[in-house]
Amino acid sequence: MRAIRLALAATLSLAVTAAGANPDFWQNEWPDTDFETTTVDNWAEIMSGGPPKDGIPAIDDPQFIAAADEQRIGDREAVITVELEGQKPRAYPIRYLTWHEIVNDKIGGIPVAVTFCPLCNSGITFDRRVDGRVLSFGVSGKLRFSDMVMYDRETESWWQ
Repeated sequence: MRAIRLALAATLSLAVTAAGANPDFWQNEWPDTDFETTTVDNWAEIMSGGPPKDGIPAIDDPQFIAAADEQRIGDREAVITVELEGQKPRAYPIRYLTWHEIVNDKIGGIPVAVTFCPLCNSGITFDRRVDGRVLSFGVSGKLRFSDMVMYDRETESWWQ
């Protein structure tokens, strides 16, 4: 009887993995995503991280105060700093990025994204312009290699 339960559990586990590895499984959740255009060779690498799409809300158009007026951030607090030529540097505290993971910002007219994945403790900043279009990013709720998968709100393409 125990062998039958183990076999049933293994079969169910394989079925769930196979379903999650098939982009058709996500089509209801992501009806506008083009899963045909991809750099992913093995869809089994992508899995649900728990929260649904935008279950971790990105920050859009953040507000800043002058460093001299800031009293909540200690001298040794971890931040991601973005410094663009001719612009005042901006600091994005990790303690906020841990809960939001993506900030869509504009610095001196340049649209930037500041991203942080708390699972792998990595941050990336980049220009949000692609092929002459400004993209806005959100948290997909998916993970690949325990790292956040973003999506752009304009085409719902997945990014990592």
